[in-house]
Amino acid sequence: MPSPLPNDLAGIRTLALVGAAAAGKTSLAEALLCKAGAITTAGTLERGSTVSDFDVLERRAQHSLYSALMHLRHQNTRVHLIDTPGSPDFLGQSLPALEAVETAAVVVSAAGGIEMMAERMMNYAAQRERCRMIIVSKIDALDVDLEALVEQIRATFGKECLPLNLPADGGARVVDCFFNPGDSDEKVDFSSVAQAHRALVEQVVEVDPGFVERYLEEGDVDPGELHAPLEQALREGHLIPILFVSARNGAGVAELLDVIVKLLPDPSEGNPPQFLKGEGASAVPLAALPDPSLHVIAHVFKITQDPYVGKMGIFRIHQGTLSRDSQLYIGDGRRPFKVGHLFMLQGKEHVEVAQAFPGDICAVAKVDELQFDAVLHDAAEDDHLHLLPLDFPQPVHGLAIETKRRGDEQRLWDIVQKLVDEDPCLKVEHIVVTNETVIYGLGELHLRMLLERLTEVYKCEVDTRPPRIAYRETISSAAEGHHRHKKQTGGAGQFGEVYLRVEPLARGAGFEFLDQVKGGTIPGQFIPAVEKGVRLALETGVIAGFPVKDVRVVVYDGKHHSVDSKEIAFVTAGRKAFIDAVKKAGPIVLEPIANIEITAPEAAIGDITGDLSAKRGLVSGTRTAQPGSLTVLGQAPQSELNGYQSRLNAMTSGQGRYSLSLSHYQAVPPNVQQQLVGQYQAKDED
Repeated sequence: MPSPLPNDLAGIRTLALVGAAAAGKTSLAEALLCKAGAITTAGTLERGSTVSDFDVLERRAQHSLYSALMHLRHQNTRVHLIDTPGSPDFLGQSLPALEAVETAAVVVSAAGGIEMMAERMMNYAAQRERCRMIIVSKIDALDVDLEALVEQIRATFGKECLPLNLPADGGARVVDCFFNPGDSDEKVDFSSVAQAHRALVEQVVEVDPGFVERYLEEGDVDPGELHAPLEQALREGHLIPILFVSARNGAGVAELLDVIVKLLPDPSEGNPPQFLKGEGASAVPLAALPDPSLHVIAHVFKITQDPYVGKMGIFRIHQGTLSRDSQLYIGDGRRPFKVGHLFMLQGKEHVEVAQAFPGDICAVAKVDELQFDAVLHDAAEDDHLHLLPLDFPQPVHGLAIETKRRGDEQRLWDIVQKLVDEDPCLKVEHIVVTNETVIYGLGELHLRMLLERLTEVYKCEVDTRPPRIAYRETISSAAEGHHRHKKQTGGAGQFGEVYLRVEPLARGAGFEFLDQVKGGTIPGQFIPAVEKGVRLALETGVIAGFPVKDVRVVVYDGKHHSVDSKEIAFVTAGRKAFIDAVKKAGPIVLEPIANIEITAPEAAIGDITGDLSAKRGLVSGTRTAQPGSLTVLGQAPQSELNGYQSRLNAMTSGQGRYSLSLSHYQAVPPNVQQQLVGQYQAKDED
């Protein structure tokens, strides 16, 4: 595809298709590409022939798992399209797409109506100050009430949502209501062309007092004169156009292409990105200007990893002109990399280009230093630039993984790190307390797709299980312990005797070790051995096999032998004396208590609070999240929250989400402690 002229920013549009799963985003992208002549035949999800859903896992699932980039040309304008997944589990792919575009197109299925994901993406787009439009898809579906849907859209998203065209002949075609209203008496499926036209013009002229006056005097204003106020209305969210399409019969597809070119903002007309220079409280806003002649500023909003191609960084150019052989810095890095090949993506195809300008979305490959959210630049003064961080949901759905084949541990860790690089809503950590590698995602589907990628793409076989709960042990009173270690086997013997005292500390205080031995009953060189023995017992636990925390150990007496006393003897004596003392000190098992925030439709709040109470949880309050939904605040034991996403999905029809953070530790109920102690003893006997 030929590049627009360097100064022709008016010839570039950027658009992200967002919304719920099965709303028809991928099919609509195919219809747009086909109508514009970018492809000869529109692919289908059923045949696995679409441009955007090209991954083998996507074709099997028949829905998008990753954001995909495409471009087309219409009326001398290059349009960059991003098709995004519709499942809440893949927000790590959908949200960053908003950083790369001027306009968020929220696709709403005429058959499915407004779903939670459409509302969330609408809100996210508003927060990032993207221009917004609503595309009602599948208008030819049976038994749809488009008039009622428009009323629902306006009730949910605001009165600024107005139809730009209207369906006619039962969804077989659409009629323009703004640019060329033609015969205002033309029959449409609901409302009227004249009424829709009048509402649109009145809404647009409101942003410009001069036009308001003209409208009141003349009764109408030529839409061709309304370009500037129209762009202002879109930027300010004063107008959110509604358009109707059917990817299946083609209704509204050509009209949508025309609207993208005529109506949507070019890179100089949209709201500029929210760049900050500096870190923390000292950071100051910096405007990136869509000027091809300035130094380059680009933002990496997507990373892909391929076993064969390697790492690819996909970025939006916000300022300057980028060419092959350009030298670019990554963030505050001091060593630039050379752009060997510059690509625009068409699904899985890489289209090499010589130059790219503000508004263009491009990719470079095989640059290992690239990271998600990095800023690329070619000027030293831009070394501390970053965008205002996106408000990603917290990944809390955890799964412990380990390799099936011994020796693959490092390989597994390296592969998982690559996958985490691709998705800001994935997290991996090694839990020292439980000695587990745990991956966290946004839900079961999110992690299931990650595991399939591990096994099918990277050929790494793993076993999985729910993460172990990080229980702890502590004591509730002071007590003393003693142990004499004596071993005589014919040669050199072992001898060490230790008296110590344990005392409880405040929660979170950790561990203290004090040496109060007098008279050299335990020589100074053996005190570290006693502490080593105590620490061994701390790590392995005493009553239930969990680490012992918040305890002070005071060694005050003991005995030694001039010949037989050795370090190993005092390690053993210290460990067993500590175990003896803890068993007498009212040992208790502590469990982690999590803060939980649950956002769900209002109708489900009763079920959610009841479920929390049944799981030993406490509800501390609620707050309004957005129209129609509430956020429940509370606390619950972590052990009761394994598999919580499944329970929440059942209570909210898949529309609930939650986040967790550690609050504190508290004693488990007696029956739970009895169970944990019993399991530990049974293991010891085995």
